[in-house]
Amino acid sequence: MLKKPAETLRDVHPLIRDRWSPRAMDAGRPVSRDDLISVLEAGRWAASSNNVQPWRFIVATSDRPEAHAKALDGFIVRNQRWAKLAPVLIIVLARKVNDEGAANGAAHYDTGAAVAQMVLQATALGLSVHQAGGIEKDKIRAAYQVPDDTDILVAFALGYQADASVLPDDLADREKAPRARKSLSDIVYTDTYGETMRF
Repeated sequence: MLKKPAETLRDVHPLIRDRWSPRAMDAGRPVSRDDLISVLEAGRWAASSNNVQPWRFIVATSDRPEAHAKALDGFIVRNQRWAKLAPVLIIVLARKVNDEGAANGAAHYDTGAAVAQMVLQATALGLSVHQAGGIEKDKIRAAYQVPDDTDILVAFALGYQADASVLPDDLADREKAPRARKSLSDIVYTDTYGETMRF
């Protein structure tokens, strides 16, 4: 399988170094229930402001074709081309209020932390994750009757990486392209916003 280790200024944990977001997934290789639960548990045990735990997840697996098709329909058409290959689709939601109904300004941040832990757990299990912001939020809200106090953030595909040849040509080319990131000097400041920290 294609590997794309991150090129870092200093060593980072191999789970971080080796994690990337392939679109090519093995549609014929299911994710075991134990591994799926392990990934979900990693999200459940993320830190959250005041322990509110605002994250919510809608899970669809390919062994239930109608449920999988329903979740797939929540991806924009362009993303359905690769998401359909994944044996697991997960829609990520964030409840905007706490249990008393007060606004939770950290809901999105905390939910992102939960997903980050899920991604690293998946990587540790030999699974791949590809997250997508290109989703049909209104369609998802209606299809799953998501309440107004809950935001629909992203969706992601979970499965085993496959060869890029399972993708349409344009996506296969993107799959093989090298990874790129902004430099630390572009994103880390000191004293004032925009004043680059030295590395």
